[in-house]
Amino acid sequence: MIRFIVIVLYLLLYLILSIPVLFVEWIIGKCNPALKDKSSKAIVGWGFRCITRLAGTRLIVRGTERIPRDTAVLYVGNHRSYFDIVLTLSAFPRVTGYVAKREMLRWPLLNLWMKNIHCLFLDRENIKEGLKTILKGVEEVKAGISLCIFPEGTRNKVNDTFLPFHDGSFKIAEKGRVPVVPMVIVNSAGVFEDHFPRIRKATVVIEFQEPVYLDKLDKETKKSPGTYVCGILSKRYFELKKEFFS
Repeated sequence: MIRFIVIVLYLLLYLILSIPVLFVEWIIGKCNPALKDKSSKAIVGWGFRCITRLAGTRLIVRGTERIPRDTAVLYVGNHRSYFDIVLTLSAFPRVTGYVAKREMLRWPLLNLWMKNIHCLFLDRENIKEGLKTILKGVEEVKAGISLCIFPEGTRNKVNDTFLPFHDGSFKIAEKGRVPVVPMVIVNSAGVFEDHFPRIRKATVVIEFQEPVYLDKLDKETKKSPGTYVCGILSKRYFELKKEFFS
């Protein structure tokens, strides 16, 4: 429980002490939005790395050389832990927001930092509002901002399984004409969820796969890109689990 308490206290202090920084970031954004994007990612990334160290997590990141550097991308990953966002942000080479559930807007200060790094908030109960979020995501990637989405739609609570990937999640890449980068996350639940409410030392592996260009898929595969990408992730997931955890 000590790690859990320390991380909660750290997060509270981080958010409170960052209030003046948020004001400075707001001023920077008025003058130089691109600089604000980079500085906000750096500040949030630093905070997340501190949480990773406090949790005692050993993070192994592979395949970053496969990420295209000349375009925004849509990262698509499996989702088992609240730590998935904490562990992945610093691995992205450019400004990247997340498609998060709308309920995250309830958290003061945290929601401001999420907006600063271009997170979008999806209302899963309202189809019309959900479509607006997807269209906003298309605008973001066209503007050069990468996005990360977990197309299972919710945090999967069962180890070594995959919920169906929602095809609608891939509309951002399709309409924005950007590649999909499959992102395999192995053992992130080992940090927290597998022994809730304790946080324990764990090794987590994140590996980026070769980008998928939706417009180059055959006609049948285009009908269900979620199934196709889920197949890529699940196959590699079990290979990595055998390599690192058997």
